[in-house]
Amino acid sequence: MAPRHQIAHLGHVELLTPEPEGSLWFFTEVLGLTENGRRGDSVHLRTWDDYEQYSLILTAHETSGIRRTTLRTSGEAELERLAAQAQGAGRGSGWLSADDGIGPSYLCTDPDGHEIQLYWETEWYDPPDGLRPALKNQAQAYPGRGVCVRRLDHVNYLAADSAPNGAFVQDVLGGEVSEQIVDDDGTIAAQWLHFTNKSYELVYTNDWTGSNGRLHHVAFATDTREDILRAADICLDRGVFIETGPHKHAIQQTLFLYVYEPGGNRIELCNPLSRLILAPDWRTISWSQAERAKGQAWGLKTIESFHTHGTPPVS
Repeated sequence: MAPRHQIAHLGHVELLTPEPEGSLWFFTEVLGLTENGRRGDSVHLRTWDDYEQYSLILTAHETSGIRRTTLRTSGEAELERLAAQAQGAGRGSGWLSADDGIGPSYLCTDPDGHEIQLYWETEWYDPPDGLRPALKNQAQAYPGRGVCVRRLDHVNYLAADSAPNGAFVQDVLGGEVSEQIVDDDGTIAAQWLHFTNKSYELVYTNDWTGSNGRLHHVAFATDTREDILRAADICLDRGVFIETGPHKHAIQQTLFLYVYEPGGNRIELCNPLSRLILAPDWRTISWSQAERAKGQAWGLKTIESFHTHGTPPVS
């Protein structure tokens, strides 16, 4: 396994949308992200507690889905080491020049084909006067708009087979499995992986269609559990489709709300801020089929579309 803590945190994601204006409205007016630049068909958006330039790139496209996930390394040496490991594992795509607020980066793919971009150098956000916070240790003034999500929290990929993708994150990127679902026949149905004390940043779930490279959801964290309830009211008032929630997951104990943004991508609003893994010898928690069949933590059944909806859609 690769040395631990070579990845510092999840950087940003690039989402594709066939409804660019509707998706932009959702992320700015409903979730409360702040626009911070445009380039071609892409809009750069940031959560208010992100120290970097942006948390999300929203790109107009013929269909929905995720184009790329970025991970910031813990240093230049770690970037070089991880790039060499990805290349050695046959997963490397090559170096990319500095661009859009980050320095030189290395592009690789997991076994399912999801693009992962590794970088170290980054441009810290310097807010303009209208967004400058009163407290100098805060990245941006609280926008007070919509849900006001605090940060990008995690990405849940759909994969034809979760196991080799989880192995890639562990063996090449230095991640560890905090929790997983193991079916009765021994099949790993899903894995939650983390790089630091945060309980998870990347998730792999087996795709019911057997397809490669699809997205289950992107998640944004709120300040409090009560914000999840308020988010449900905001989405109801704004006509945003609520798929399920607010409920509480048994796995990772996250309070959640799942909605679809206008482009069709599933977005989770979550409050996992109290979940930290402090034990250096954490033992992976495995959940059985019978345990999962009980539903969520409060005994609620998981809605059927949670197992069938992914982006881009497949016939």
